[in-house]
Amino acid sequence: MPDGWEQVAERKPRFVIFGENHGTKEAPKFVGDVACALAAKGEHVLVAVEHDAIHNPAFQAAWSLQPSQFEAALRLAGWKGREDGVTSEAMFQLLVRLHSLKEAGGLISIVAFNGARDEAQRERFKALSGQGPHEAAQAENIRVASRQRRYDHVLVLVGNLHARKREIGREGSTFKPMAMSLAPPDEIVTLNMAAAKGTSWDCVLKPGYKRTAGKKIMAGDIECGVHSYSGDGDLRHLPFISLRPLAGISSDENYDGFYWLGNVNGSKPAVPKS
Repeated sequence: MPDGWEQVAERKPRFVIFGENHGTKEAPKFVGDVACALAAKGEHVLVAVEHDAIHNPAFQAAWSLQPSQFEAALRLAGWKGREDGVTSEAMFQLLVRLHSLKEAGGLISIVAFNGARDEAQRERFKALSGQGPHEAAQAENIRVASRQRRYDHVLVLVGNLHARKREIGREGSTFKPMAMSLAPPDEIVTLNMAAAKGTSWDCVLKPGYKRTAGKKIMAGDIECGVHSYSGDGDLRHLPFISLRPLAGISSDENYDGFYWLGNVNGSKPAVPKS
């Protein structure tokens, strides 16, 4: 278990949210380390990943298969064509690792929770402003999955915007990020990713592109690949968690604390686009 977990455990949260910058090898591995350490103590863990909820039935079907069949089945569940870092090799290997531990007797489950799972859910939240419908659907999907069994911990790996505990203003409207809709604040600990430097796989505007008000950004204006990651300084420390302010890391009231990864490396898509 990473140093600092005891600070989280003291609060006895039902949900621990790991906000990440997508596309690194290290963030999924960190969450995997936490899940495996908890399972090794005999605790029942649900790991929620930011894959589209419409693919969750396929995730569950793959989860029930033998290890020799799991990887092939999982690759067919919405991985191809998405290049924003969510469908990275590191994310894929996280699920392979968790499945192997489950097959060895670990009490681990997974859920894909991103976005509306069906038209009824989309209709129910459509009146929310801004990005609110998407965030509310994320929260409900995690919450529903968390009630299927008695879990000791629910670990959520998600983009750090969704992990915030304060409302977000964007383009003239405000919305509640997923973490605010998931559960009461005392049931949640939300952590922001902090890292030194390195690379990440992400999608950015091509060099020289100039934004124009009212003009839609097209697919051809975006470049996906391994890019430099500027980082948050260098603590020269092994990965850890802190819920306390720490010299060298800017405090952010949107989160309860942070998890430190050290240097990071980009992780390319698990299933190539072509």
